[in-house]
Amino acid sequence: MTAAPRTILLDCDPGTDDAIALWLALASPEIDLRLVTVAGGNVGLEKTLPNARAVLGLAGARGSAVPVVGGADRPLVGAFRSETQVHGEDGLGGVVLPEGPAAAPGLAADVLRERLRAAPPESVTLVGLGPATNLALALATEPVLAGRVAEIVLMTGAVGEGNWTPAAEFNAAMDPEALAVLLGCGRPVTLATLDLTAQALVTPARVAALRACGGGRCLRAAADILAALPPSRRFDGRGAPLHDPCAVAWLVAPALFTHRSVSAAVVLEGPDRGRTRIDRWQRGPAPANARLLERLDADAFFALLGERLATLG
Repeated sequence: MTAAPRTILLDCDPGTDDAIALWLALASPEIDLRLVTVAGGNVGLEKTLPNARAVLGLAGARGSAVPVVGGADRPLVGAFRSETQVHGEDGLGGVVLPEGPAAAPGLAADVLRERLRAAPPESVTLVGLGPATNLALALATEPVLAGRVAEIVLMTGAVGEGNWTPAAEFNAAMDPEALAVLLGCGRPVTLATLDLTAQALVTPARVAALRACGGGRCLRAAADILAALPPSRRFDGRGAPLHDPCAVAWLVAPALFTHRSVSAAVVLEGPDRGRTRIDRWQRGPAPANARLLERLDADAFFALLGERLATLG
């Protein structure tokens, strides 16, 4: 018997990889995407919010039916910083999309709380693809709502080196206090870290294979966005890692991944601020509080992207 789709509230900061992740979520029957909330992250909120609207709008009726709500334009502590070297000044690598439907009224954290209040216990999956500010504000200000959450899936952190500082991954570094709230809220957390997403390497061959899957608007835009990603120095110019869709793919096709239970925390002070401390072998006294995604079948992952995005308009 086919399992019922998972109810998803997704928080993002589009962002090139967020765009691909949103299209994958919309194209996947395993997911019932009920709400998209947006924070400043890869670029400022004044760009991430229109980007999210445009990405959903390009998917036609399926995307336009999902409310998009703006939220935090800065972290819980400190000042906002963007990442334009990868995503470009516009956040989408210079790929221009038609303007999407208007944003829904309200503030992200408020709307998240409203949706969680109305949900049965342990029935909603929260997905975080950017700095965790909106999700943390919702749960920290009404902690009882964590009981409505079945799982929190985050693209954040690193077991090894970071990509923002030598120690810290970008999303974790932008709002470590928010990440600490989610890791400590008592609900199951799944982490797609840099060590996992490095296996989803975008190469010219994979972009060409994606283009060969069909000619729909979303598929063409996805291929154009991926083609615009600058090759990473971390991978000797061979390609660029595709981060956020990995978190969504876990919900769509978990058989593509291996994983283990770990203890995870985030450093809040000092030069390593934003570093995620992940105890893979349970050497320390802290109990396991997260699932770490470790290995990805990258070829099957990119095949999934092509297959699913080809079904969108």
